[in-house]
Amino acid sequence: MSAPAPTNPYLVLGAAIVLPASGHVILGVPVRGLQFLFFMVILAWVTAKIAPADASFVGRHAGGFLIYALSILDAYRTARIRAAIWAHSAHAAGDGAQSGIEPHT
Repeated sequence: MSAPAPTNPYLVLGAAIVLPASGHVILGVPVRGLQFLFFMVILAWVTAKIAPADASFVGRHAGGFLIYALSILDAYRTARIRAAIWAHSAHAAGDGAQSGIEPHT
């Protein structure tokens, strides 16, 4: 019997875009998501303090947006790796129904 299918990487991607750290929570690594949130807040605060007064909102909080983008990429990459490992192990076990590809005979 094979392991249950991992969460769809596109669901994780969408969740990570909508709400920071939620992609990591869906993947079962909430501490990693909290770490990203912590550094988002810290770097947004730091860049707000050192940015020029006439900078835009995004410019004043660029450090936070950078970590936000990295957290999205990290959550999606982790989900894709888990899905690929699962698909590979299902294929190696001889369950060709996962990909719809039959072996050559």
